[in-house]
Amino acid sequence: MMPLSLKEIDREIINLLSKRIAILNDSLPIQAESGDITQLLNQAGVPEFVWKSITISCAAAIASSTSFTPVKPRKVTIIGGNGKLGSFFSQQLSHAGHNISILEHNNWDEAPQLLGKAELVLVCVPIEYTISVIQQAAPYLKADTALADITSVKTPIVQELLKQHKGPVLSLHPMFGPGVQSFLSQNVIVCPGRQEQVFKWLLDLIESSGGKLIACTPEEHDRMMIAIQAIRHFTTFSLGVFLAEEGIDISRSLEFSSPLYRLEIDIVSRLFAQDPALSVDIMSAGIERRQAITRLVETYSRLAQLVENQDEAALKREFAATSSTFAQGANQAVAESNHIIDSLSLLLAAKVTQAQRTAPSLAKTTNPV
Repeated sequence: MMPLSLKEIDREIINLLSKRIAILNDSLPIQAESGDITQLLNQAGVPEFVWKSITISCAAAIASSTSFTPVKPRKVTIIGGNGKLGSFFSQQLSHAGHNISILEHNNWDEAPQLLGKAELVLVCVPIEYTISVIQQAAPYLKADTALADITSVKTPIVQELLKQHKGPVLSLHPMFGPGVQSFLSQNVIVCPGRQEQVFKWLLDLIESSGGKLIACTPEEHDRMMIAIQAIRHFTTFSLGVFLAEEGIDISRSLEFSSPLYRLEIDIVSRLFAQDPALSVDIMSAGIERRQAITRLVETYSRLAQLVENQDEAALKREFAATSSTFAQGANQAVAESNHIIDSLSLLLAAKVTQAQRTAPSLAKTTNPV
């Protein structure tokens, strides 16, 4: 019997995984794994966290494998549809069977046609342009055209949407950035405006693709974004600036690092690989965000002074007073972060193996005898 090729093995694995997903989908609640799995893994030389990653992926596939039911094709115009998030929405809506038109500043002469015939107009432009774009687009809209945006600031945007357009209005905020391939496990904030039922097909699409809709007022959204976006961006931005000013050799530091440090550096590097205007807008858009960042700096200064004074008792009191805030979600946080660490370790191990496999062949081609 001839040995199986990698391609044939991959085909068998994919077939088995599809069967596993089908069984999981038909037998909820999911049953616990049988007790002999660990022994089988040991015999096969497969690390247990690799198996856990596979089983978690199978369970997650159930949420993403829902087939779209036939839908009425809608005429959608995306303003800023060539941008990163605009392109994402264009792809998702097109895949679902809707007719997509893109409107950018360089083809604004087509605005009367593209906006006038649209059933949904989705504004996907940077924060600083959103209000002016809404103002420019509104005169071309029909009374029953649905108008929505995906901006990360809500109170002034919703007010402007309602002011400029008398028809259906909704404000969305996708809580993810460039690189996401689907709505699976992604949160999308929904701030109602007017005639929300008109947008049901759009919200159903997001949910059927595995997304989670979070309804809130524009005011609550903006309060939450102070911590979720402005503070987080500032701390990541500040750490990157500090490491650069300190002259830290980032590549060399990763050779010494724990997975958590590597993950932190990955987050910093990810931020600085993006459009600087986006991060600056997120940190500085609105006086509440700017004031919160100032308070954060004051907290840093106070804690740094305790460290400078070697006041260990005060630092421990700060630690104890703060830990209660995070106690409720601590177990989940440990489980999730452990999974991230294991997955990152698996990726790094695969990269090392791949490098070792390709190194000899490269040597032969670049250093012939």
